Amino acid sequence: MPHRKRPSLLAQKRVAVVVNPYSAQRRWERNPKLRQYLHRKFPGRVFDQTGDKAGMIEQVKRLSMENDVLIALGGDGTLADVMQGIYEAGREKEVLLGIIPFGSGNALRKSLLIPKALKKALKLLSRGEPRWIDLIDLGGKVASFLSIGATGKVTHRQSQSKIPGLVGHLLAASVLLFQPRDPMEIELFDGMDDKGRPFVYKKLNLKLFDCIINKTNHFGYNWVIAPKARIDDGFLDVTLFDIRAYNYLLGFPLIYLGHYQKVLKHFKARRVIVRGQSLHIQYNGEILDKRPELELKVLPKALRVIGPPRAPRVKPLGVGSQHST
Repeated sequence: MPHRKRPSLLAQKRVAVVVNPYSAQRRWERNPKLRQYLHRKFPGRVFDQTGDKAGMIEQVKRLSMENDVLIALGGDGTLADVMQGIYEAGREKEVLLGIIPFGSGNALRKSLLIPKALKKALKLLSRGEPRWIDLIDLGGKVASFLSIGATGKVTHRQSQSKIPGLVGHLLAASVLLFQPRDPMEIELFDGMDDKGRPFVYKKLNLKLFDCIINKTNHFGYNWVIAPKARIDDGFLDVTLFDIRAYNYLLGFPLIYLGHYQKVLKHFKARRVIVRGQSLHIQYNGEILDKRPELELKVLPKALRVIGPPRAPRVKPLGVGSQHST
């Protein structure tokens, strides 16, 4: 029998493309060929006049009510706004999210193995597979990764800088040289420790350089910050950097690759409360106002995202089989 071509995932669906024109240092404005290509691919369905963050979220809320698929073109900040708009519209169970990586971050893209190249990412939108992912709820805002402490402080500082991109982040990171460990009280609910032992409740009082709470494995720039995180396991992944600044800076190459984290305190939990004097918080590369307390909850199977087709699991020979020897 002749092989049947698989129908496009976008066929017979209402699709809108949401573009952050300021992403990747206004690359959208500087690339007319890219604009023309996408307008040909999705005629009349490309929306790139989003204004500020609030304007982006409002536009996504409206588009969520009118479409079956929203494709986000941008980095982690753009994805945060698109996911927020879908949630505020109450359409998280109906709308399918597609991703065209375009910013400097793309942590979710990396953890989902979505190609970075534009044409490959577009092909995946048609030939990929919808999959449910978890998200983090932080007081009504949704995210796929966040940090409290040193990297949050770097994001706060970088947001006040006029130097964009990687250079701006590296300059802002100079604050790490003088970053003390902050006293934090952390409450963990319904989780498990690093050895897989379950617990109902655990309370920690530590001095931390950084507290990483993720669903993705990555931060921006391919940084493997949370190697044990799983995008769909129903838990928040908590990594505690209870080390001093000089240990962090000396070990940074291993931290970037995710190896150093193997010796740090690590937990899974469905709900987390963090308290401190004045917490510096970033989520999906965006800053959150400083505060003394932050409560986080996992949102299991919160959103459907188009990812690469996953190979079916093959049962090992002899497991559950009457033909094993």
